[in-house]
Amino acid sequence: MKKPPSEEPQEDLTVTPPKTWAAGVPAVVHALEYSLEQTSPRETAVDLLTMNQVGGIDCPGCAWADPAPGHRHRNEYCENGAKHINDEATTRRITREFFREHPVSELARRSDLWLNQQGRLTEPMVKRPGSDHYEPVSWRDALQLLAGELKALASPDEAAFYTSGRASNEAAFILQLFSRAFGTNNLPDCSNMCHESSGFALHETLGTGKGTVSLDDLHHADLIFLVGQNPATNHPRQLSALEQAKLNGARIVAVNTLPEAGLMRFKNPQKPRGLVGKGVEIADRFLHIRPGGDLALFQGLNRLLLEAEDARPGEVLAHEFIASDTTGFPEFAEHARQISWEDVLAATGLTREEIEAVGEDVLRSERVIVCWAMGVTQHKHGVPTIREIVNFLLLRGNLGRAGAGACPVRGHSNVQGDRTMGIWEQMPDAFLDALRDEFGFDPPRPHGLDSVNTVKAMREGRIKVFLALAGNFVRAAPDSEVTEEAMRRCRVTAHISTKLNRSHTVCGETALILPTLGRTEKDFQSAGEQFVTVENSMSEVHTSHGKLKPASPLLLSEVAILCRLARHTLDGTPPLPWEEFEADYGAIRDRISRVVPGLHDFNRRVARPGGIRLPNPVNEGVYPTATGKAMFTRNSWEMPQVPEGHLLLQTLRSHDQWNTIPYTLNDRYRGIHGSRQVVLVNPADLTALGLAEGDRVDLVSVWEGGVERRAEGFQVVPYPASRGSAAAYYPETQVLVPLDSVADISNQPTSKGILVRLEPTG
Repeated sequence: MKKPPSEEPQEDLTVTPPKTWAAGVPAVVHALEYSLEQTSPRETAVDLLTMNQVGGIDCPGCAWADPAPGHRHRNEYCENGAKHINDEATTRRITREFFREHPVSELARRSDLWLNQQGRLTEPMVKRPGSDHYEPVSWRDALQLLAGELKALASPDEAAFYTSGRASNEAAFILQLFSRAFGTNNLPDCSNMCHESSGFALHETLGTGKGTVSLDDLHHADLIFLVGQNPATNHPRQLSALEQAKLNGARIVAVNTLPEAGLMRFKNPQKPRGLVGKGVEIADRFLHIRPGGDLALFQGLNRLLLEAEDARPGEVLAHEFIASDTTGFPEFAEHARQISWEDVLAATGLTREEIEAVGEDVLRSERVIVCWAMGVTQHKHGVPTIREIVNFLLLRGNLGRAGAGACPVRGHSNVQGDRTMGIWEQMPDAFLDALRDEFGFDPPRPHGLDSVNTVKAMREGRIKVFLALAGNFVRAAPDSEVTEEAMRRCRVTAHISTKLNRSHTVCGETALILPTLGRTEKDFQSAGEQFVTVENSMSEVHTSHGKLKPASPLLLSEVAILCRLARHTLDGTPPLPWEEFEADYGAIRDRISRVVPGLHDFNRRVARPGGIRLPNPVNEGVYPTATGKAMFTRNSWEMPQVPEGHLLLQTLRSHDQWNTIPYTLNDRYRGIHGSRQVVLVNPADLTALGLAEGDRVDLVSVWEGGVERRAEGFQVVPYPASRGSAAAYYPETQVLVPLDSVADISNQPTSKGILVRLEPTG
């Protein structure tokens, strides 16, 4: 067993010039170095050679789609995926002796990095009221304790059931079934904090909350926009798709507040030219936009398209498509023509010439795709921004046909599958009716609580029991101090987890750690060896088969934990076959096939190489909207207001990080080494603020009513951020995001638009 670090890593900042390309030989070296630090050469090889292969382990990292069977590389993974899968497969173990030596109060002072590096959890643990230590507990006693607390609640709505995208489809379906059989729709999830704005905007305008493109569409587009995303760190295998698109003749426009290495040049480590050559230039244009300026950018582009149609009637817009498949065009067009160039340029920080050059690219392109991520969604006007992107795609008929469409890029393995399985506090009646018809009970109909409202309810004492299926809620949620105070007000907190994280140290009066199998591990139940399924960003559902021996004989699968908890809690009312579901996950998929549209004959179809592509109604010319057609919308111009002496801060991940967990203190693509306590600021802004490289500052966020939040002890690093903006690492800066600072309509935290000042510490 490899020994975990006993001490915190020492921070010692070194800054080098940012990289101008991504991947290549260094990516291979870093992936292998980290993997071999965690586990054996044999297990590293098993993980990597079966990862993202037919019949293998689905990468637990991002949700990017796999190439079709027969077209996959033998090494179908990226640097970060290799790190993540072997971080889970680590040979380091946390035993009862660890918890005897480390009280909860001490663990709460430890860093995210240190906690993660201690290794895999191996047996269920409980922290009892008044105690400062976790102690061992049997599975039966742990689940009876939790079930007893649930049954003692005055109302089922005093419980919340959180889900991370790490969960499988089968586990997610069981969790929502248990929650609704128990009597509540309180099903907050990580989507509430990353792509909720995408879901609301796409549902309203197209009638579906999902993207409309496939991997093949990316390969054959003429023009691809990458808006508010950093593929090299957050979904690196997207770079392979972009490389193929470029080789097929596509042009790519990168829209970002920061220059990102992977959007400049990509050296594909799976190909000779990526190992010894210069690689492939990705972005033909880089629009160095101001934070929150994407709405104005697409308003400007839409005005250009309307004016081009005026100059060349019948040659620019897709009139037949607009007439047959859309509604609201006249009102949209009238509104769009009123958007002033002065406002567009002020919000974007771009020149009119830059935007007009992109407009010419659009006019020369028959097939256009717009990809976006949290740089778009995590703003107050995230929903209007995505609605404006839809307007842009509708104008030239770039929806529902090959090589074109909308592509929200999700950064977590099965976060989209969770929604498909019913993990949403606002599931439509059609889904709830299907549950009723299949299982014989009427699910609750009132909407439940999302993540932000769950924190508010815990703070007010309205949520007394909090159960998390994977994830690290207290670090992912906004307003860290408020979230932690709220969590500590709970009567019981319970976490189904593979590894230790900060959420285990921020406890309710009673706290449970329920250790589970990882996706890399073999899962044997009474009916034999099981597999699970997941859904990627492009609506493809496929299998994942664990290959390694479990980290401990005391681990239970996610499905087993939830089924046993349901039996202890519900006492047979309603009479659901939890024992059958635990024994054979195929029985769960049989039921899913009769509840979830598109997954009929689930067991047989998902076993085929490549799995199942769920149907997207938009690609069939069907729009389940209020009007039955795709909807043009009118979106008011908006621009974040930044007073003098302040900056607009965005939170971001380092390259050596997965979700809330850093693997090292480095971010080599941005040239940051040895520390995460840094703030990246444009040199001109530093001069205006009277600051210099290496100065130490506190980041102070300013919110309504003069309430301030503070992140202490950051070093200033000059960086080519867009003027008026700054960037710092997540989750360390979640403390700065006010709980009430949310996107209109979607209630998603605005982690890319935080008003801050930099306060020197002397």
